Amino acid sequence: MKIEEGFKQPEQPTEHPFVQDPVLPALVQRLFPDEQKSEVGRALANLGDHLVADVRPLTPLVHAPVLVQYDAWGRRVDELRASEGWKLLKQRAIAAGHMKEAYSRDSGEYSRIRMFMKLMMSAGDYNVVLCPFAMTDGAARVIELYGSPEMKRVLFPCLISDDPERAYLSGQWMTERPGGSDVSQTETVAIPTSRVSSDLGEPYILNGFKWFSSAAEGHMTIALARTGDSALGARSLSAFVIPLRTADFPSPLSNGIRMHRLKNKSGTHGLPTAELELNGTRGWLIGPLNGGIKTISTMLNITRVYSAITSVGALQRALSIARSYATVRTIYSPGIPGAKDALLKDLPIHTATLAKISLLYRALAHLTFGVVQLLGKNEAGTATAGEMGRLRLLTPVIKAWAADKCPEAMMECMCALGGQGYMEEVGIGRLIRDAMVEKIWEGTINVLSLDLLRASKDASAVRSYIQWAELLLSQVPSALDSALSDVKSSLTAYLKALPPMFDAARQDSTLARPVLNFLGCLSASFYLLEHAIWSYTNNRPEKDIDVDAVRRWIMQGELPQSFSEVENSVGNGTSPDAVEKDYQLVYGMAHGKAKAML
Repeated sequence: MKIEEGFKQPEQPTEHPFVQDPVLPALVQRLFPDEQKSEVGRALANLGDHLVADVRPLTPLVHAPVLVQYDAWGRRVDELRASEGWKLLKQRAIAAGHMKEAYSRDSGEYSRIRMFMKLMMSAGDYNVVLCPFAMTDGAARVIELYGSPEMKRVLFPCLISDDPERAYLSGQWMTERPGGSDVSQTETVAIPTSRVSSDLGEPYILNGFKWFSSAAEGHMTIALARTGDSALGARSLSAFVIPLRTADFPSPLSNGIRMHRLKNKSGTHGLPTAELELNGTRGWLIGPLNGGIKTISTMLNITRVYSAITSVGALQRALSIARSYATVRTIYSPGIPGAKDALLKDLPIHTATLAKISLLYRALAHLTFGVVQLLGKNEAGTATAGEMGRLRLLTPVIKAWAADKCPEAMMECMCALGGQGYMEEVGIGRLIRDAMVEKIWEGTINVLSLDLLRASKDASAVRSYIQWAELLLSQVPSALDSALSDVKSSLTAYLKALPPMFDAARQDSTLARPVLNFLGCLSASFYLLEHAIWSYTNNRPEKDIDVDAVRRWIMQGELPQSFSEVENSVGNGTSPDAVEKDYQLVYGMAHGKAKAML
């Protein structure tokens, strides 16, 4: 048989990433004020058209970058050559004006929601371009809060520009060989130096080595370096602005920065990530001396939200592919009466699988945009003390929880296409590989779990979280009391258990990760409940589905299991016997007595 003969799989339709998304249109209606809803909806619909027609076709043009360290005459050049697809995607993302929209704050506290909705829709098609955008956004916020007048005049307008010829991208240099996520072991040293006419503030000379430097093609970076006694660990670190490709420093080499090599990564292949030597590199202090951790945490809060948005956006794209495929793929199904060749979408077992993924996507989207809403209020100066406390608690949660849940769900989407889902041309494989980095970048799940415990030491933040949740429970319409009585009872019990959980986890660090997972599940429950209340009160056409989603998530989903995991683990994790058995399971009997850090 010739290839032209026989069965031809019908082409699956292309879903619109906003209009046909099961979550975003309703979120727009709930989160934005009436005077903005129509305009936001049109903007997102237009963006969806642009993504499908102009951005998605660039994916095949994205390839791994190349580092040329020497020219034909043996001169050091360190020329970074990114693929044409990567350069075009960056230009389109800059021209879309996401940074400008966030920092002009024309929509007040809603500016962040607008921007991140656009970025979530774009994440599946932008091949990790949002990684340098995240660091650029974080750098802009650091300069906005801590920058010198010269930084604000020279750098800030470029960081938020929508002109590809003028716009700057920024990196973020923290990770070094001795410590990884533990920046207290930073080896890079900064010493004060003399001022020159083009100084951006207090000048320093930096010497060291940065092990992971994403956005290596950027124009500048924010970096940590030691400015005091190394015995003080993180307490003697300061943050610095370092130019790489600006008018005064047209190349990294011109500022004493050498690219040692590009990283050979499992995913994010289009993104240049490098090992960098700093030799006599000029940088400018930003934030207080020896206060680098506090300064850089501002950046981390932004980039961690990006990480969650990117994870959820990748899941949105994978789920869209699986859902669309089910509308055209036929199978023989004797289980469906009268159907010799049935569509996958009509097979209950297949639809049930996609329904579980869809419920997770819904929960993640509502939780993430709930936190984005708090971020927008914080930046606009309209957040209450309680909302700022809730933002601090939930920022590490959304990053870790979304990064943990999305790759597994995307693998289910891949399986929903059978063998075809495993093919590179479909695109789900790339989405999974790229999303896996979110479990590591900006803090592993364990690191973020410990950060959550630090945040929970603020009793007022925990108290305000519980008060917010209890207020939502009190707002459930009486007409839904019978339908949601068991839901309200379960949530009330979970809230009561939350403070003792935090107390127990601070005594037993092995509980930190289960507690983070539980808080993610619980917080998603309340944001789903908030949406269901709004939907029912406003008599939305989808109100019954919204109420059903709450019930499924709270009574049948992961929430009860996550609660049980914490409850069953209390008191067991760091007992001497448990530590020793963990040690032997990992390292075997031959390595002697476990010496655990409790």
